Amino acid sequence: MSLSRVIVERLGRLAESNLPEDVADVAKLHLLDVAGVGLAAAGSSAGRPYRNYAKGLSAAGPCTILGQAGGFSASDAALVNGGLIHSLEFDDTHTGSIVHGSSVLASTAIAGGEAFRASGKAVLGAYARWYEVFIRIGLAAAGSFQDRGFQLTSVGGTLCAAGIAAELAGADEETTVAALGIALSQASGVFEFLSNGSTVKSLHPGWAAHSGITAFALARAGLTGPETSFEGRFGLFSAFAGDRNASDRLRENVGSLGLDWHIRDVAFKFHPCCHYLHPFIEAAGTLADGGVRAEMIEEIECRVPAGAAGIICEPWSAKQAARDHAMRWSLPAVVAARFVHGQVDTTVFERELSPEARQLAGRIIWTPLREADFPARFEAEIHCRLRSGDMRSARVEDAYGNRSRPAGAKAVEEKFRKNLLAAGGDAAIGRITRSVHALDAMPSLDDFGAALRSAAPRTERNLP
Repeated sequence: MSLSRVIVERLGRLAESNLPEDVADVAKLHLLDVAGVGLAAAGSSAGRPYRNYAKGLSAAGPCTILGQAGGFSASDAALVNGGLIHSLEFDDTHTGSIVHGSSVLASTAIAGGEAFRASGKAVLGAYARWYEVFIRIGLAAAGSFQDRGFQLTSVGGTLCAAGIAAELAGADEETTVAALGIALSQASGVFEFLSNGSTVKSLHPGWAAHSGITAFALARAGLTGPETSFEGRFGLFSAFAGDRNASDRLRENVGSLGLDWHIRDVAFKFHPCCHYLHPFIEAAGTLADGGVRAEMIEEIECRVPAGAAGIICEPWSAKQAARDHAMRWSLPAVVAARFVHGQVDTTVFERELSPEARQLAGRIIWTPLREADFPARFEAEIHCRLRSGDMRSARVEDAYGNRSRPAGAKAVEEKFRKNLLAAGGDAAIGRITRSVHALDAMPSLDDFGAALRSAAPRTERNLP
């Protein structure tokens, strides 16, 4: 039996029962988190392209676009919302599989739920179950997609988005398997954006969500796709990860669906930049809080896990000179910002670094962190040589919010509150929060969509 069919059959059986209570609670918390992130992005400079794109869309559908008052088609809403949620680099990550799951799957589930009149319980269940598949895809070929220049969030997310759309529409097994096969031909998302810090990376999850919904629509219309979308000679793992054996590992791990819930380990992000940078921001904060100031520093050595260096360190001269959005993947920029500006929040990436921070970035070097447990943990070491001759060092074993240092619900809810306050949507904080927590009791997403739209249409705030 094809792996696609095995997955669809397994999830079909799981859909007949309720999510474990704690899994449902975690899923709601992630939906609340990305709703806040997306609404914050809708009023930011990073979200401007999506806001401008939405102006040209037909507002004649049932689906919500964050920051917009009207209703839109499912595929358009999924594209824009996925792009907004990912545009600040503030959305959740499962670190072991290296997937930004919610930017794809929440965008698809909300749009699909509104379009197909699914219940809140069905939306929550489809989101959580396909997140489990998504994580297992990444774990089956950990790091291999990225090593070949593909973002798994996009290429793997497209297939999972097709599965969510099919499930919420009540599609049969044949149509769902066909949708997965069609989605394979639509999968895309490469890391070449790193060459100039372009903003197209934010499109990756939105395109995956859009493509998944479109793949299902085409399958329902009669288009067919290969059954072997995972294990085939030109399937997901062979074409994008270069690892045909990964499909065997995925097949083995599919057996634990419904038993082991990896969504419990998905990390929340508390800085709006590449997750690999978070432990370095923490380490710099430890040193700064201990009295180390930028003017005292002769040189900073950052020790970086090999798996992260290609994203946040190379080429080093470009990282030291990074500006605007490109700073979200720049180790020297964020470390310097933490020492000089005292924090790394959304405002850091919407203004120029001060001359003092630029100078400090030029005094930072990086070396490999030997025997790091990346990507299971995001470790960091910073060693500061002071002008006095003293050495000060800090080490972080894993970023806050990750599996080994989980964030509680209060921290996530406070992040949501701050995001809506920054976006000017403070009047909607309570309504959206209550709506998310009541999601599994809702007969449809009407109230949830209305709550999201109650965060009045975004207008770009005055940016520094």
